[in-house]
Amino acid sequence: MDFKNKVVIITGASSGIGKACAEEFAKRGANLVLAARQYVTLCEITAELENKYGIRAVAVQVDVSKEHDCEVLVKQALITFDKIDILVNNAGLSMRALFNDLDLSVLKNLMDVNFWGTVYCTKYALPEILKTKGSVIGVSSIAGYRGLPGRTGYSASKFAMNGFMEALRTELLKTGVHVMVACPGFTASNIRVTALAKDGAAHGETSMEEGKMMTADEVAQRIVNGIAARKRTLVMTGQGKLTVWINKLLPALADKLVFNHFTKEKNALIK
Repeated sequence: MDFKNKVVIITGASSGIGKACAEEFAKRGANLVLAARQYVTLCEITAELENKYGIRAVAVQVDVSKEHDCEVLVKQALITFDKIDILVNNAGLSMRALFNDLDLSVLKNLMDVNFWGTVYCTKYALPEILKTKGSVIGVSSIAGYRGLPGRTGYSASKFAMNGFMEALRTELLKTGVHVMVACPGFTASNIRVTALAKDGAAHGETSMEEGKMMTADEVAQRIVNGIAARKRTLVMTGQGKLTVWINKLLPALADKLVFNHFTKEKNALIK
C-alpha cells in the first residue's frame, strides 16, 4: 500500500506509540492530523515532521473523552485535507490498583478515554472513511483478550474496544473498509508512568523494566505494515500470542500464570 498523500488521523499523538506512528506514516509520505491534549507538544511534532519529510501535518488539541472534541477533530481534518483515509485510535490511559482499593471514578475515566474515545472518533470519521474505503484502527492490548490483575478498568476498556471493533468490522464487511485491532505487548513508553493509581492520581513511575520491552518505534512500524497489508488483528509479541491461546484453551492455567507473572513486578499488588 502506498501511503503517499493519504490523510491519517492519529489520537494520542504527543508521545509513545502515537508519536512513533506519526513519524512512521510521515516517512511513507502520508499527511497527518495529530490529536492530543498537549497542544504545544503536538505543534512541535507537526513542524518537525513537515520539515523532515516534506509532508503536511496539522495539530488539533483534543480530549477524546469529550464527544465534541472528537467531532471538531474530524471537521478540522476535512477543512485541511478534504478527506480521511485512515483513523488510528491510539489515545489511551492505563491504571495500577486493586479493584477493592480504588475509587470507581478511575474505571469511568479509563472507559471514557479508551472506549468512548474510540467510539466518538470512529463515529465522526466513518462516513469519510467509507468514501475512501480506508482503515479504522484500534490500538488495543493483550489486556483486551486476557484480564490483568491491578488493571481491571484498563482490561475492561480494552475488552470493550475489541468487541466494538469486531462488531464494526462485521458490519462493514462488504464496504471495502478495513478494520484492524493492534495489540502490542508491553511497550517502552510513558503509559505506566501516567497510569492512574487507586485515587486517580498518576503513579509517576513505572512498575516494570522498560529496557526489556519492545520500543514504540518498532510497534509503530508493525502497525503501519499491518495497515498496508490490511490485516484483521495484530498481536505483536510471542508472549502475547501465547497468552491469547492459553487463555482460550486452558483458562484456569492462564489465571495461575498471569497471577504469578504479576507477583514479580516492582512493588507487586498481589502476592
